[in-house]
Amino acid sequence: MTRTLTSLLAVAVLAATSRAEVKTKEVDYSHGKMKFKGLMVWDDSVKGKRPGVLVIHEWWGLNKHAKDQAEKLAKLGYVAFACDMYGEGKVTEHPKEAKQMSGEVRANLESWQGRAKAGLEQLKKFEKTDPTRLAAIGYCFGGSTALQLAYTGADLKAVATFHAALPTPKEKEAKAIKAKLVINHGAADSFIPDESIAAFRKKLDDAGVSYKFIAYPGAKHSFTVPHADKVGNPGMAYDEKADKGSWQAMRDLFKETLDAK
Repeated sequence: MTRTLTSLLAVAVLAATSRAEVKTKEVDYSHGKMKFKGLMVWDDSVKGKRPGVLVIHEWWGLNKHAKDQAEKLAKLGYVAFACDMYGEGKVTEHPKEAKQMSGEVRANLESWQGRAKAGLEQLKKFEKTDPTRLAAIGYCFGGSTALQLAYTGADLKAVATFHAALPTPKEKEAKAIKAKLVINHGAADSFIPDESIAAFRKKLDDAGVSYKFIAYPGAKHSFTVPHADKVGNPGMAYDEKADKGSWQAMRDLFKETLDAK
């Protein structure tokens, strides 16, 4: 009898574990004539609709780093959509190619913002997403993209960037921002000039945008990427303290903006 009861309990635990797991789904979508391949990630043990977070990759493309961040968000109870900004899920490990691909996207502002909007639309219409509670996060090129999305007046409650370039918004764009922002910046990031930071913050201040600018002492560019040091660029390095601190800053932002209905 005891052995039977133990077996039944084991089966029940196994069934509960199998139900409470992170699910992924590849999503094919388009913008204009281009085809894109994103990844939707969610925890199917969470009942009902829940906030959605758009995850925008670094200049390498939709690689493991971006997908890992989406999975972490799903485990926190959000729907995460890791979008594709290059088309056909293109990725690279070569800095010159990454620079070329991201540069081509940035060269056409309408297309750049349009691709981000297309990704947000996929997240918004997913059956498990609450379309009234949306956020965007981005890393490096992806952080700049998240800001560009906010500049369009997109219905976002929050935007968190990580070691992003900080494109200066025009006055009209700054006033269009609806989201609360958290800008996670490496204080030792040699890629982002102080003049760019000052111009960016002035436009936000002038427009009355709600934001936090957090500079992590000693942190270089790509401080959230565990293998950033292996790229061969001395300006890039992982920083555990900045990584954990910036993730917590994002979670605090989401608690304030997404979690309360």
